[in-house]
Amino acid sequence: MTSDEFYMDLALQNAQALKGQTDPNPLVGSVIVNDGRIVGIGAHLQAGGPHAEIHALRMAGEKARGGTIYVTLEPCSHHGRTGPCAEAIVQAGLKKVVIATLDPNPVVKGNGVAILENAGIEVAVGIREQESRKMNEVFNKFIVTKRPFVTMKAGSSLDGKIATHTFESKWITSEDARRDAHFLRNENMAILVGANTILKDNPELTTRVPNGRNPIRVVLDSTLKIPLDSKVISDGLAETWIFTTEDADQEKEKLLSDQGVSVYRTAGSGKVDLGEVMDILGEKLVSSVLVEGGGTVHANLIEKKLVDKVILYFAPKLIGGQSAPTFLEGNGAESMSDVLDLADTSIERIGRDFKFTGYPIYN
Repeated sequence: MTSDEFYMDLALQNAQALKGQTDPNPLVGSVIVNDGRIVGIGAHLQAGGPHAEIHALRMAGEKARGGTIYVTLEPCSHHGRTGPCAEAIVQAGLKKVVIATLDPNPVVKGNGVAILENAGIEVAVGIREQESRKMNEVFNKFIVTKRPFVTMKAGSSLDGKIATHTFESKWITSEDARRDAHFLRNENMAILVGANTILKDNPELTTRVPNGRNPIRVVLDSTLKIPLDSKVISDGLAETWIFTTEDADQEKEKLLSDQGVSVYRTAGSGKVDLGEVMDILGEKLVSSVLVEGGGTVHANLIEKKLVDKVILYFAPKLIGGQSAPTFLEGNGAESMSDVLDLADTSIERIGRDFKFTGYPIYN
């Protein structure tokens, strides 16, 4: 490991520690080194607050002059809610800037580097680039497409069942796996389910993590059939947004609105337009969505190529039964050439269960 990699790893660790706290902004960490000693460390804490470089510069003070700053994302070059970090680095008198990856934001991309190089500062780009890009997979999609990064999550038996044929589902996976899944809720800005999940399980869809945040609860309900006494409507623990169709009952919409629920009508005929849902979420600056729906919701999202990441918790159990629901239903692929492949896959042990992660490759 080189010294550049060592210090960039430290910056990445600082950034990663704030996962779920900075959105819709990226995770960014920074380290300043002078004469072989760390003189400043910083991480972006929350949207609207100082960026990682500013925190590190404030800690270093005059010790930053003549030093090297490591930053996991290209320093910004524009005036937003904060000033340009590239200009702050120039003013601090640093001699070198090591950057993991360029900022995909079209407003920034390459401009931060240009400011630094025009000021005579040495710039190196690409140290731990893949690690930085993976860490900010949510931001990288959202800032370019204006749509949220969508993670489909399910807990099932080894044969893919999410309940028995009598729809009993508590509990297939272990407490360890369920605890891990709550960290996923904490990291995402919204959690999405279908109306049938509300009708069958009446879940809270909240986060059981110390000091965690509850995501916005997004429900797909084409006819506004979920009861007014559902927990997501009545408990007041988090915001609830319902996406429906133009055909939905207007009186029911008013009753929901009176309870503080936001109702959005999409143009879908008989079914909620999922593309429009993602557009609206993006407009509301929701950069990440965790889908915990049933097999039909999952299939519809994959059919529309809206799922960016798949996380499956497999319990070492076999349920069986043709009528037992699975985490992916719909019509399915007609031939093996139509099967959806997953790339960059990994498996880890969570208690007695297995956590699988993969990324869909759409044709």
